[in-house]
Amino acid sequence: MKKNETKKQVTAAIQACLEKKAEELSILEMEKGSGAFTDYFVLCSGTNPRQVQAIADEVELQLKKTGLRPTHVEGYNQAEWVLIDYVDFVVHVFSEKARKFYDLERLWKSARRLEPSDLKAAPRPRKAATKTASKKKRRVKA
Repeated sequence: MKKNETKKQVTAAIQACLEKKAEELSILEMEKGSGAFTDYFVLCSGTNPRQVQAIADEVELQLKKTGLRPTHVEGYNQAEWVLIDYVDFVVHVFSEKARKFYDLERLWKSARRLEPSDLKAAPRPRKAATKTASKKKRRVKA
């Protein structure tokens, strides 16, 4: 249950990033035992400080609507690398220059790269319809 809830929250964060035209969106699923302090990293870039802040604002706003608030936000005023920590996942919003310099994808190369569609929960199998429900009702002639 908790894993699916986290996936929904990460998906909401991704949607918020895309809403503000974030570039180079990347999702990393961190390996257990890798030393990572979270399950997922969401990474994206903005083209200027205003956009970096706008992306961070939208992530916070959309997740706040679901009742989720970050435990920590760092780097907002400088807008080079905004880190938004939600414990189970962390959203990193970079300027283009900072993204290249820190290169978190290389640093965490053991993490599994995901596509947004990978986060959607697998549909539950439907129960087979009972025989009585599938039979057509017969008309009674008077």
